[in-house]
Amino acid sequence: MPKSVDQEELAAIAAMIGRAPGGMSIREIRFGLEMKIEPRTLARRLALLVEANKITRKGRGRATRYQGSGEGDIADTQWSKGARIPLSEAGAEIAQAVGRSLVQRSPVSYRREFLDAYEPNRTSYLPPDTRAELARIGRPDGEPQPVGTYARRILDRLLIDLSFHSSRLEGNTYSLLETQRLIERGRLAHGHDAEESQMILNHKAAIEFLVESAGELAVDRLTILNLHALLAENLLGDPAAEGRLRKGPVAIGGSPYLPNAVPQTIEECFNQLTLVASRIADPFEQCFFLLVQIPYLQPFEDANKRVSRLAGNIPLIRGGLSPLSFVDVPREEYTSGLLGVYELNRVELLRDVFVWSYKRSARRFAAIRNSLGSPDEFRLRFRAEIKEIVGEIIRGVIPPTEFIAFTERWARDRLPPAERARFETVIEAELVGLHEGNFARYRVTPAQFEVWMAADEAE
Repeated sequence: MPKSVDQEELAAIAAMIGRAPGGMSIREIRFGLEMKIEPRTLARRLALLVEANKITRKGRGRATRYQGSGEGDIADTQWSKGARIPLSEAGAEIAQAVGRSLVQRSPVSYRREFLDAYEPNRTSYLPPDTRAELARIGRPDGEPQPVGTYARRILDRLLIDLSFHSSRLEGNTYSLLETQRLIERGRLAHGHDAEESQMILNHKAAIEFLVESAGELAVDRLTILNLHALLAENLLGDPAAEGRLRKGPVAIGGSPYLPNAVPQTIEECFNQLTLVASRIADPFEQCFFLLVQIPYLQPFEDANKRVSRLAGNIPLIRGGLSPLSFVDVPREEYTSGLLGVYELNRVELLRDVFVWSYKRSARRFAAIRNSLGSPDEFRLRFRAEIKEIVGEIIRGVIPPTEFIAFTERWARDRLPPAERARFETVIEAELVGLHEGNFARYRVTPAQFEVWMAADEAE
């Protein structure tokens, strides 16, 4: 974020919007401010405030209104260096220890005792009061929801946020807007190599896998292996290594830590890790355990941290809780937290990062969720079927004159009689609302969509 941003202007805009219960239009904001701000500058200021969760935006075009988010004082935001993470005394101690030069840090190897010492539901990396606080924040309605419900409601935003922020932590240089265009439209950004684009698309596929399979997913060996295969697709020198435990040594850049290189030990520890994780009852403890132990073991040739970040979301998604998107997490603090695990077998710094990050993610998704209104229960129940048939219509280039008959035949073979009429109406509405910004949700490529649109326009 550029240093030239005027903090007083941002504070004044956020404060004024926060005092307006019904929100404000951009015209009302401009003429309500004491200082004079040009329209384009004001638009940029508003975009910064939305990105920082200081205000929320609803509607489009002339109907757009801005409202306060209750996120806190604008002075708490570091616009030039990213977000600050308050550290515990233990976290600060670890940050200082791993911040020393490499020659001052002792070489260490993988200690299986660190994993052996963890007893599910007896050992706890997260204190009880922390788990309780995260549960309150992660379930704003206060009541349990069906498996995967929360994540499905915010899937479009989750795909973008988690893909962008998880890739950013790997050094990916795609911007948030470029990530959105790639995910929604399949548009590759200029100036980036193929590996960066592939990384983001792999995140998209992995997140969709987690959300769509929420009811059947478990934290187990097969799920973690397949998650790695999705995240590593087309990124490893050996395609057979995708979804397979490593057979040789790996090195950790910037650290004297040396992971175990014995294939049999890696196999044993991975099986033990997944078994222990599967027995942890609390979803937040289970999530954090995976964030700690998967990178520490380094079971794969590459993408270990990515696997841990996506796997950590499994218990949250299954529990109907807000997912963890790692929004605004500074790469330096996250890396230092992992170094604390690698070199010292201490989790306090990574825990500080995790708790801060989850609170920020949950508040962001709560604001997005509230802006969407209540979901249509029918559409939620038949979400997979709706995506399937609309995708078939686009890929099959079925013309408008045959939509209704095709849908009737499809529904007759798959749905109860009482549900068919409503389903056919919903499909028609989905097709009418199709445009270049939303076709990706139906598993079609840009080329397939363009062919279908061209055929539709020719009718």
